[in-house]
Amino acid sequence: MEKEEKSSDITNLFKNLIQLSVIEKFSFSKINKKDVELFAKRDDLIHKYISGNKIRKLNQNIFSFYKNKCKKLVTFGGAFSNHLLATASICYELGIPCIGIVRGEELDAKSNFILSKCDSFGMKLEFVSRTNFSEQKKMNGFVFQDGIPTWFVPEGGANLEGIEGCKEIVSENEEIFDYYVVAQGTTTTSIGIALALPPSAKIIVVPVLKGFNSKSEMKSVLNNVDLWNLIKDKIIVLDDFHFGGYAKSTNELMEFISEINQINDMQIEEVYTGKALYALRDYLEKNAVKNKKVLFIHTGGNFTDKN
Repeated sequence: MEKEEKSSDITNLFKNLIQLSVIEKFSFSKINKKDVELFAKRDDLIHKYISGNKIRKLNQNIFSFYKNKCKKLVTFGGAFSNHLLATASICYELGIPCIGIVRGEELDAKSNFILSKCDSFGMKLEFVSRTNFSEQKKMNGFVFQDGIPTWFVPEGGANLEGIEGCKEIVSENEEIFDYYVVAQGTTTTSIGIALALPPSAKIIVVPVLKGFNSKSEMKSVLNNVDLWNLIKDKIIVLDDFHFGGYAKSTNELMEFISEINQINDMQIEEVYTGKALYALRDYLEKNAVKNKKVLFIHTGGNFTDKN
């Protein structure tokens, strides 16, 4: 009975949060609205801390935690990891003991807002060297750690559970689009979307890392040749829009972001969403795309509220 009640609590929590994601129209100043219909899926509205696609990647991981009767959850992230913050927040909501392995032994819980908030949510932070972090960050699934049943979530939620949760970004919507557009980091979100695409649709992915082999990484993370063959031709990679690398930007990008934020209700930032929208506008212009419906997946971003 207790297990059924816990499962029901989790289901209701995720259902109540995810229903806050709405689809709304947005615009580019240079794109004719009669040529292309632009929509945004506002996953950034889901939760203050479990932002954007983070809840998608954690959903099935939390269910697996309970299914395997685990007593502790461990995950990984950098100094400004929104994934760490989202994990700390959801674990706080559900009363799950959790540990965050943080890249950078010189850091502590007071180094920045993200780490401080994780600490306040009760996440135990362990700071390790970059070498040790690299060796551990892909630990995944059920492990007996010091005799305690533990569920490991890789950095960024990049596992099959994360992929399964991200399918819902597409499947929960009745409306069908020609293009689905998303910024790409670990590739987990883009794989989930690609697997759930309507037959005629394509996904446009915009890697935010410099020198990132998008399709190779997607194939590796998915680790299923048959499924990869089903989606590989549906993927359009726009990999020239990293603007110097992860979390880097230029004046041109910042001007574009300012413009978008002024003419639309949604707000974008320079790490993920700004680069993805810049790439999308460039693609639509250069390919003279006409009579298509485009859905941009707003995956959240940097926090402006530091309270």
